Amino acid sequence: MRVCGGKRVVKGIAIGRLTFYQRQKAGRPEQRPAADVETEIRRFSRARVQAVRELETLYRRARREAGKEKALIFDMHKLLLEDETYLEGVERYIRQERVCARYAVSAMGEILAARFTSMADEYMRARSADVQDVTDRVMRLLEEDGTEESAAETAGGNAADACGGPGQEPVILLAEELSPSEAMRLDRDRVLALVLRQGSVNSHTAILIGALNIPALVQTDVDFLPEYQGMRAVVDGIGGRLILDPDADTLSELEEKKRQFERERAELSALIGLDNVTAGGRRIRVHANVGSPAEVDLALQNDAGGIGLFRSEFLYLGRDACPTEEEQFRIYRDALLKMAGKRVIIRTLDLGADKRAGYLELPEEENPAMGFRAVRVSLSRPELFLAQLRAICRAAAWGRAAVLFPMIISVDEVRRCRAMLEQARESLVREGNTVGPVEVGVMVETPAAVMISRELAEEVDFLSIGTNDLTQYALALDRQNPSLERLYDPHHPAVLSMIRMTVENGHRAGAWVGICGELAGDTSLTELFLDLGVDELSVAPSRILRLRSAIRGFPR
Repeated sequence: MRVCGGKRVVKGIAIGRLTFYQRQKAGRPEQRPAADVETEIRRFSRARVQAVRELETLYRRARREAGKEKALIFDMHKLLLEDETYLEGVERYIRQERVCARYAVSAMGEILAARFTSMADEYMRARSADVQDVTDRVMRLLEEDGTEESAAETAGGNAADACGGPGQEPVILLAEELSPSEAMRLDRDRVLALVLRQGSVNSHTAILIGALNIPALVQTDVDFLPEYQGMRAVVDGIGGRLILDPDADTLSELEEKKRQFERERAELSALIGLDNVTAGGRRIRVHANVGSPAEVDLALQNDAGGIGLFRSEFLYLGRDACPTEEEQFRIYRDALLKMAGKRVIIRTLDLGADKRAGYLELPEEENPAMGFRAVRVSLSRPELFLAQLRAICRAAAWGRAAVLFPMIISVDEVRRCRAMLEQARESLVREGNTVGPVEVGVMVETPAAVMISRELAEEVDFLSIGTNDLTQYALALDRQNPSLERLYDPHHPAVLSMIRMTVENGHRAGAWVGICGELAGDTSLTELFLDLGVDELSVAPSRILRLRSAIRGFPR
């Protein structure tokens, strides 16, 4: 028996035979000179058009099998192929370097992917896989369009083919990694579980795997040894383990664990539609944190009462120019429509620190976590800020919208933000646009904001406590530094005292108070938050029902 560790993507336990899926990656093509530059540009244009058609087909399939929000992943892939900066970049590469289209596409893909992989935030690093997926698609089509015999499609393989034909026993699929396109081709009737040696829990591949509702692990320390092919194995998607050739005792233990998990999952599903209320009648709202349109669907699947934190910075990262007002409006409007009257709190862009957009030309800093970031960037770039606020005001006509300003440290900042919001609203009305009401809140994530939380609350409708940064700043610890991990303690008495002070001050001023950081989902603190009178807890979609279960389990 051998036990391999991994990171859990989808909870659950699967028992079956292991099957390999090994895709041969083409790698960077040879830097061949272009016989004719205009011919290569036309070849790229044809391949791009065909790639868009393929993505539209994938979108329709994903919408049918995984839901509209997950299907938006392939809409995002299509947007890259329609992005002017991307198209101009490939064409410029062909013209200036006089290279073939495949080499130009590969080089441009590497540049874009590198922008994501250099980011400290794991969610944004995972976007590099989407860039690679699109790049591989266009390169395959270019090869098919050339005179050489195409090998890319067969080299890419099909993950579904590795699972055997119809009627064969379902298997546990072991792969180096999967692209979102490959994940969409998986057949849930033929795959018991998925094990990836690479990958990320925040990738779009992981989101699509979640739609299959099968246990899955990424970053698993297992090798493709010949003796593992066909071997009996157990994927423990609860403990984050792959057990190869389990002994009788281990197998019996995991079979019981599987039955218990399925009972618990049925019990959690039974909580859908119920209130977040203790036996004694105390209520609290449980909402979802989302970082992309695709995660809105996850929030709904888990019965979120609303979106407590919609991170808007995904719109600004991994591109060469700011998103337009129209692009932002469509994203916000779609989220509001999907939530059907439930509040959606949109945090204005929180760029800077580890989330950098090169086109903004932000200065290099020795201590970026405490530097030029978030609302400081927004207020210094009024044209950027106004475009986002205008998009939010327009979207507000389609649902219940709120705006959340991050990294606030003074009342003056709040007033300047509100003045910009009013300017955005007035300009839209003058132009004849329809706008809706927008609730206003500020994030309390600095000790300064805690100390003046009463004054801040008098300026806004609500306060939202970001416990991740608040812990970092309160304890003077860089939460990105692994050597300080043992000292990073969100349960520190100072942090809990700051939460208490913020709630009390917010309520005195007539504002409601929520928590949207990691601590919101920590059930060991839920009873404390109820006692403090916290109005809302906003957590990852996967934590909503477990948090509801904890709330309903309190006797008073």
